[in-house]
Amino acid sequence: MEREGIRRLLERVRQGELAVEAALDELRLAPLTELGFATLDLHRAVRRGFPEVVYGPGKTPGEIAEIAGRLVEAGQPVLITRVEAEVLAPVREIAPHAVHHARARAITISGPQAGAGRPGITVISAGTSDRAVAEEAIVTAEMMGNAVQRIFDVGIAGVHRLLERRDALLAARVIVVVAGMEGALPSLVAGITDCPVIGVPTSTGYGAGARGEAALLAMLNSCAGGLTVVNIDNGYGAGFAAGLINREPRRK
Repeated sequence: MEREGIRRLLERVRQGELAVEAALDELRLAPLTELGFATLDLHRAVRRGFPEVVYGPGKTPGEIAEIAGRLVEAGQPVLITRVEAEVLAPVREIAPHAVHHARARAITISGPQAGAGRPGITVISAGTSDRAVAEEAIVTAEMMGNAVQRIFDVGIAGVHRLLERRDALLAARVIVVVAGMEGALPSLVAGITDCPVIGVPTSTGYGAGARGEAALLAMLNSCAGGLTVVNIDNGYGAGFAAGLINREPRRK
């Protein structure tokens, strides 16, 4: 049961519409569900504001579908990361409306429509080669109830492309910047904006880039204040962090 569901349940008890014992019966759903090959944390949405996310690599399509089915049974939206299109068929057997986001390599079930939700998050990719990681961040943030502004292919080799979008940058509450090669773009964005910036180094680039390590080290050594960095190619982590920053104020 998610946080809002628990709140509604408690409100029904307060109003006298539901007996305490009946409410206890509804809360008996164990926070952990054992599947033999996986242990699901069904109360993560209560603690963190979003359900457990399924990391696809290392799991068979059947295992992924079974995990997704249990999450759907619990009434939770489902985000499956790092999966190709062939995983969609078994997932659709338990959730016909599941959607595969090809570039992001993600499957979503019962998430909000793209463009709906809270404004405030902007995701930028330095080059087209960085876009897959950017799309993973976008799908993640949208599943958390955000409307995401996209700015693609504005790397510093043509910095005027970014500066032309400065009004959009200044309107953001949090910006995710995805860049490979020398990884300089997040520092530039953090230097001209007044909101938190999350840098995502990618593994795109030539040999000396060490599959993203050069970009990672450049971002970690940035002199721009307010720049936070996630791991190489971790679009999911950046999108989740942006969603936490942009969410509505916590209720007292």
